[in-house]
Amino acid sequence: MLLQGLKVVEMSTWIAAPGAAMIMGEWGADVIKVESAEGDAIRRFYPDTEEIPGNPIFSMENRGKRGVVLNTGSPAGRAALIQILKGADIFVTNIRPGALARARLDYDSLKDELPHLIYASVSGFGLVGEEIDLPAFDLTGFWTRSGIAAATIPPDVEPFTCRPGFGDHVTALATLSGVLAALHERHSTGKGRLVEASLIRAGVYALGWDASIHLRYGEATTAQPRSQRPSAIAGYFRTSDDRYICVAPRGLTCFPAVMHAIGLDWVLAEPRYQIPIGDLDVVRELRGHVDAAFAKLTLAQAKQLLADADVISAPMATLDEVTIDPQARDAGCFVVTPDRFGGAFEAPATPIRFPGLEIEPRRPAPDLGEHTREVLLEAGVPADQAEALAGGAGL
Repeated sequence: MLLQGLKVVEMSTWIAAPGAAMIMGEWGADVIKVESAEGDAIRRFYPDTEEIPGNPIFSMENRGKRGVVLNTGSPAGRAALIQILKGADIFVTNIRPGALARARLDYDSLKDELPHLIYASVSGFGLVGEEIDLPAFDLTGFWTRSGIAAATIPPDVEPFTCRPGFGDHVTALATLSGVLAALHERHSTGKGRLVEASLIRAGVYALGWDASIHLRYGEATTAQPRSQRPSAIAGYFRTSDDRYICVAPRGLTCFPAVMHAIGLDWVLAEPRYQIPIGDLDVVRELRGHVDAAFAKLTLAQAKQLLADADVISAPMATLDEVTIDPQARDAGCFVVTPDRFGGAFEAPATPIRFPGLEIEPRRPAPDLGEHTREVLLEAGVPADQAEALAGGAGL
């Protein structure tokens, strides 16, 4: 496996940091999840019992890991974590910086004792500034604070939230890329380093097209009401079966291609419809003809006609559809995940495939503290101390 031999210790909750660690585990690393006796909050979203096995949210972010419970606020619990970290390559955490500093588990407190360790910090707003200890979810740090919501939601629409975990998974991939770069560097230097990821920075990068234009020219490009958009053929169109297809023109040749595909060849001979059209009233007039043409087609017909015309488009798929979509299946979007009771269920796969290398979850998401004794003994903690820590909910 790609990362076989690497040991990752993850002390975090919710999604972004656990998600980064999960991918490393799926790629072969030994990932140890450290939790408090209360456990990761997302354990409580769905039951994980023999009758209803496989909490899908917790499993999505934590499949393949081993689980340890430690009270890192106690001297014994902190010492046990340090002992585990001595044999680890990577530490991933999204505990807030202030709390880590108070527990002496921040990077500055550990770097001299553990110089080999790659320390990945995942936070809402980074490690510098007055707001580094503000709590954050991707809804606030990634979607709202970074500018994505304002750029995405048209001004005539009531603000809406991103879907749960949307920005967290982008941040998880950013964290993973930073960890792998630091790992490559360590091959030559022998030294670890601090890797800093944040929801707000990942959000600004995800919005990079708009943000770069604004930084260079001062323009704030945002989503506009459909009536204000300058292209008559870009965006979503409703079909006769009450579905939507998205059209994304990529050049001047797309306009005649779309007109021909949807039976509006006559438009090409009309002088006022010659592109580019500078008059928004004319754009709206033409868009009315385009809307009417798509309204005569089923979604399947529109998709095929646009594909035959080599115009970029996609049907607006529901989850019911995408989970049985043959192309999504062929692209490897789903994976079978074991549960803790001998069964299995499908889940989203990690986003990268390595052709010729079969990568699947090797074990289910751990029960709370399931591997505490095992991991402590492996780390060299004396048996009596390991037993006391395991039996006392991490002390």
